[in-house]
Parts: sequence; structure tokens; C-alpha cells
Amino acid sequence: MNAPLPTLLDIPDFCLVVLIGATGAGKSSFASRWFKPTEVISSDHCRGLVCDDETDQSASADAFALVAAIAEKRLKNRRLAVIDATNVRAADRKSWVELARRWHALPVAIVVDPGLDVCIERNKTRPDRDFGPGVPQRMIQEIHRGLRGLANEGFRQIWKLSSVAAIEAAVVERRPMWTDKRDDVGPFDVIGDVHGCRDELRRLLESLGYVVEGEGDAVAVSAPHGRKLVFVGDLVDRGPDVPGVLRLAMAAQEAGVAYVVQGNHDRKLSRWLEGRKVTVAHGLQESIDQLAEEPPEFRERVKTFLAALRSHYWLDGGKLAVAHAGLKEEMIGRGSPAVREFALFGETTGETDEFGLPVRLDWAANYRGRSAIVYGHTPTPDAEWVNNTICVDTGCVFGGKLTALRWPERGLVEVPAARVYCEPVRPLVAAPETALQAEADRLLDHADVSGRRWIDTTLLRRIPIAEENSAAALEAMSRFALAPQWLVYLPPTMSPVETSARDGFLERPEEAFAFFRERGQKEVVLEEKHMGSRAVVALCRDADVARRRFGVLSGESGQIWTRSGRAFFADGVECEALLARLRTACDSARLWETLASDWLLFDAEIMPWSAKASALIEQQYAPVAAASRAGLALAHDAAARAAARGVPVEALRDRLAIRAEKAARYGEAWKPYVWPVRSLDDLRIAPFHLLASEGATHFDKDHLWHMSIAETLAATGAQNVATTRWLRLALDDASACEEATRWWEELTEAGGEGMVVKPRDFIARGAKGPIQPALKVRGPEYLRIIYGPEYDLPEHLARLRQRGLGAKRTNSLREFALGHEALTRFTAGAPLRKTHECVFAILALESEPIDPRL
Repeated sequence: MNAPLPTLLDIPDFCLVVLIGATGAGKSSFASRWFKPTEVISSDHCRGLVCDDETDQSASADAFALVAAIAEKRLKNRRLAVIDATNVRAADRKSWVELARRWHALPVAIVVDPGLDVCIERNKTRPDRDFGPGVPQRMIQEIHRGLRGLANEGFRQIWKLSSVAAIEAAVVERRPMWTDKRDDVGPFDVIGDVHGCRDELRRLLESLGYVVEGEGDAVAVSAPHGRKLVFVGDLVDRGPDVPGVLRLAMAAQEAGVAYVVQGNHDRKLSRWLEGRKVTVAHGLQESIDQLAEEPPEFRERVKTFLAALRSHYWLDGGKLAVAHAGLKEEMIGRGSPAVREFALFGETTGETDEFGLPVRLDWAANYRGRSAIVYGHTPTPDAEWVNNTICVDTGCVFGGKLTALRWPERGLVEVPAARVYCEPVRPLVAAPETALQAEADRLLDHADVSGRRWIDTTLLRRIPIAEENSAAALEAMSRFALAPQWLVYLPPTMSPVETSARDGFLERPEEAFAFFRERGQKEVVLEEKHMGSRAVVALCRDADVARRRFGVLSGESGQIWTRSGRAFFADGVECEALLARLRTACDSARLWETLASDWLLFDAEIMPWSAKASALIEQQYAPVAAASRAGLALAHDAAARAAARGVPVEALRDRLAIRAEKAARYGEAWKPYVWPVRSLDDLRIAPFHLLASEGATHFDKDHLWHMSIAETLAATGAQNVATTRWLRLALDDASACEEATRWWEELTEAGGEGMVVKPRDFIARGAKGPIQPALKVRGPEYLRIIYGPEYDLPEHLARLRQRGLGAKRTNSLREFALGHEALTRFTAGAPLRKTHECVFAILALESEPIDPRL
């Protein structure tokens, strides 16, 4: 006898497979042959997990609860799941269909029915199945009674294997769902609602580089540049040439250079062409009238074309999804009636507005998915990104424009409508004063920045943030930070140089030069380290720019904040005045025009140090100096009394003289950094990094570029803008290194804090990846402020030289990578929550228990 031909079970690669079969039918064997062990969820196995006995029927309720829980987690994560249980009753299967629908997975039934005799014989060989023929017989009868009703139960595919031979010959193959085109990486041009505007569509196609040849049924569309079109739907209704638009879209699809998503107008016309009852409104009559003038063959082509359109497409490795009215994250790449309805109509309240149109919910405001969603359906004056979504319906048929999004470039190409073809029922809403993304960012969610987190960065891949550190950051931000819209960046901590072995020194430049030389750097930049307060400055040309780009409504034209995210000035008037003077410098230097930006973000130092540290000076440094002097006076008195009694005190006096000299130096150490601030004129601001401007971060520029910008600003002579002295050093030039060391010595002997040594490249890499972005080399007297009056006594230096820098260095690199990621996201127009994720993480790392003196 010839072997039966194989039965091909062609199932979606994402679905819920429900095996149906009596005990002994071979379901588990079949499942193990065609599915991964992780995909198969066995009721017997779960029964064993909950009570250590797979045959204990008293544990069935808990076992099936576990089966459902595992299946739900798999479907939530878009993973195929197989329910390995008998599932013989419709009531048993109902919950699986409901579960599949909940996660927009297709329910698939596979009936495994080798026959009663086979089941009885197999059960005889299994000691745990010694229950006679009655049980499998009743199960098979139940299965046969329900076979015809499986489709009505909601199963989208039903496969019946009705003999041992059929079961053994069956072959399971998985196919991507019709909407899943992740293997197509584009590039793409996504076109908004056309609504019969053929002339504008043709002009847009030509602007995008597509070649359109011929007319009528002979029209052809080609893509010599290798790109592909994606139409978001609503090709039809309202406009002057619906057949012409359909011919272009069908020609592009037939040529393999286009995908077409179904719009709600397209579906309505499709149903009308099928002879179904529909309400003729909202422009459908125009399509009906225009198609009436076309030959029957064309109308039949249109009918077939519209009926085959999909709810959405998932493209470019999952980075892009296109749907007519949008999609929720959990719907992407899935299939269910709910997915199609949402893709066609979006989300509504069920109410109508004063124009008789549905009241829509703003699903995009809550979108958190990684896939970018491009959609149409609701006309808007301009296409803008909101939470990684963008509406490209810009109301062409209403006299607006026809818009295409270029992907992955994210650029927009638009052609204006020739005229108003249809008056909108609801007037087009004027563009808001602030960006749509800024509007969506008004309400921030603590869940976006709390708990244990793993943040993906370009420079260091994934950075973990502990839950307790996230809580500390959230506490600091919620209690002390300025308006969150400004907080797009925090600067990283900076590690000191390795400890010097030279007598009397804890830090020296030679160790910094060696550090970068050993990591393959040829050049470094040395910058004078101002003893001021680190500040981030967001400077806008005016308050309108601040409102539009940052979303602030307070009337500010910029903001200045500290490393902890606090406003640098409690007085907003003082802040605005300093910003005005920095703005004058930028005007004079023509930075706005050079960078084609109306806002700038600087990393800077504001002096004097006492402007922010007066309390620290009064409450810590000055009292320590006074206490040291008082203690030494008492010691001198005691020594004098001891000498009067004949006690030898020469060594003690020498020691006290040294301590007195150290205490005196401590009392003078901070004075070069302190002067009275009576007015704005007493402040100095020294920018040293231009971090970002519109559409760009400037981490790709070397430090020579950044210092040239700083010099240009200082050279304008604008009030308050100070210069930073700096040198460029070739590390293989020994004499130049000696000269640079002498420069550091002169700086520190004159009362300077020291210098910062940076590789020439802003982002420098060694053999093992990114290296420290900067090392600080502090002078002996500044270190006296940090470590105490007598820190440089030999016994103290010996202890301090044991300080560990590993944790500080790790945090420095992590915070640098997070800051880079935050600004990269912000300049790309990402939601504020995505930027805040990185900013909060920087503050969270600052709560690590690391010696603050480093």
C-alpha cells in the first residue's frame, strides 16, 4: 500500500495552537515532533509542577491555571504557544479562544484522532492510564460532536488528522503573518491619505524619485532608486480622480514597489462593490460616480484589490509599522478583529462631537512601543512626531498638502494641494504653539523612570540601574529639580588622575599623560580647571523658541541648572539676565546662523565658587580653619608650660610649626575662588562644551572645536563671558609634556585649582572600548581644601595613595554614555520620557556610595 501524501499544516508563526484529542491519541508525541519544548504547555506537566504527580486529577484546576498563565505570558511576548491537553469539550476550548483574542493571536485547532482502538491499545501500555476503554470512547464521541462547530467557536484554522497514517504524514510549516514584513528593510516612502488626489500623488511620486510612465490602464510605476512605497490607506472618496489614484497604487503594488494598507474609506467602498449594504456618505458617492464611468473589468480589478488589503504592515526588522489610523503596541504584527478595527478607526469614546464625527482618544499620547507607527486618518496641518508615532495625513483633499515620510531617514517630502476639493466637516485645527511632542510630554509618569532599569546606550550598550538608586533619583528630582522640560542633560562625574609617587604630591599631570598614552591616544587637550560651579545652560533665542522646542510655558528664554538638576539661580530674573548676556555673545559670534539653530546647550563653569558654595564655606571650611588655629594655640600654650617645667619639647615645637603652617595654608586655600557677588556683573561664566543644537549633538567634534567656540564667545567682549586657558599636547613629545607640566605648576602656584586632561576626540576609544572622557589633575593647595590641612604629611599621603578609583571611573564612563544617549534622543525628537530615562539614571548613579572627595 502506498504511503499517504503528506498533509501540510500551514500555520502562522504567531498563534495559539490548541491540540484536541482523546487520551492516548498521541498529542504529546505530535507536539514534540513539530514544536519546541518551550512552546508546548502540557497540562500533565503543569499538574506535576503543582503537586508532584501528573495523574492527580484533584490538582487539575491549579494545573490549568498554570497552563493559562504560561500561555498568556508567551502570547504577550508574541511567542507561539501550544496547549497540550485533551480539550475535547467546547467549554474547555472557549477559554483558549478568548485568551488568543485577548493577545490578538490566531487560534488554531489541530484535531489528533487516530481512532478509538489505537487510543485503547496505547493506554494499556501506560500504567498511569489504566481506566479502561470507556474514557477514550467518551472523549472521541465528544470530539466528533463538536468538529463541525470549531469554526463557530472562533478557530481561524482547523486541521483534522483522522488516522495514524495521517498523523505521521503531517508536516507543520510556519508562515509569517500577512502583516509581518519585517524581512523587508526598505528604505520606504510612506504616503498619507490621498483621497482621490491623483495629480498631487503623481507629483509627489516624482519628487520622491519614482518613475511614472503611461496613462490609464497602461500606467506603470518603477523605483530605480530601490525604495518602496507604503500607502497608509484612504486612497478613495472625496477627491477628483479616484480611479487614477487606484491605477497608480495598483500599478506600484503589482510592480513590487508598494504596500497598500486598508483605510476605512477603502473598506467601505470594498463592501459597496461586494453588494453589501453601506451608508453612502463622507465622499463615497464621488467614488461610486467615478467608478461608474469605468469599464466592468476595471471595477472588478478594484474590487479584488481592495478586498485583499491588510490592516497594517510591520517592516524593517520591526522598527516600523504602518496602519491607517494607528496601532497600540500590543497589536503590532498580530491579527484579530480588534486589531483591524483599531487600525481602521483608531480609538473613540463612542460619542460624537458638534460636527457629528466620532470623539477620538489620543492613543499616541500613551504609546510606548519600540516600533515607529506611521498613520493617517485624522488630518493635521503638519506631520510631527509624537511618542515615536507620526500622522502623515495633512489634508490634501481639504486643500492642505500630500505628505510622505522617508524611512529610515525620517525626513518629510510634501506637495501642496492644487485647490480645495472638499470642505472638511470639522475645520482643520491650527498648529499648536508648542510642538506636539512637547504637548504630549506635559504629563510625566514615574513608572518611566522608577524601579530596576536597563538602559540601552550607543556607547556602552546596556547600563543597569538599581531600584534603590532609581528611588533616590526620583526623590531628588521630585523635591529639588527645576521644570522637567528643561532637564535633557546632566554632566558626568569626573575621575581624578592616578596617584603620583612624587614626594609631597597626590596628583600630577605626568600620570594623566601616561594614562592616555597607554590607551593609544596621540593628542590631548589641557584645560584650566576653574574653581567654580558646574552648570548646564539651555539658551534659546527667545521665549517662543523655548516654548516650541522645550515645551515650557513659563515665559523663560532658557535655564541654567546644576549637576543635580536644580535651578542654579533661585531668582528667575537673575537667570534671565545672565542668559541675555550669553545670548549677546552668541549673537556677536553668529553661532545661531553657523549652527542653523535657534537654541544651544552648553556645559559651563560659573564663578565665583562662593556664588553657590557660600554655605559650605561658612559652615565647613571656615570653622575647620578656625578650629585648627584655636587648637594650635592651645597646643603652643601647653608646650610652653611643659618647657618651663624642664620637659624637652623641641620635637613637639617643630611638629606644631609644621601644623601651624599647614593650617595657615588651609585658611588661605579657598580664597582665590571666593569674591563678593553684589550684582550680576560679579559673575563669570566660562562655557567649555557646546553640547547640542537643533538636530545635532556635538560629541562628534573634537575638543579643539569646542575650545574654539568658547574662545570665540569670550572674544566678543560680552559681559560675564570668561575665557578658559588651554593647551594642545602631543603625547609623544617629551619636551612638550615637560612644558605642559610646568604650565600646570604655574597655574596651581598662582592659586588655580588645576587642569583637566582630555583626549582630543570628545569620544575616545581604546582597545577595550570607550575610555575616560577626562581626568582632573588638582593642585596641592586645592587638595588641601578637599582632604584637610595636613593631608600632605608623609603619613597621610601614604594612606591617601591607597584610594581606589575603579568605582569612580566606572560611574564616569556610564554617566558619560548616558548623557550622550540623552542628548541623542532629545535632538532626534524622542519623547521626553526617553530622554529622562537617561537623565534620571545619571542622578541615580550619583547615589552610589563613592568617596565624594575623588
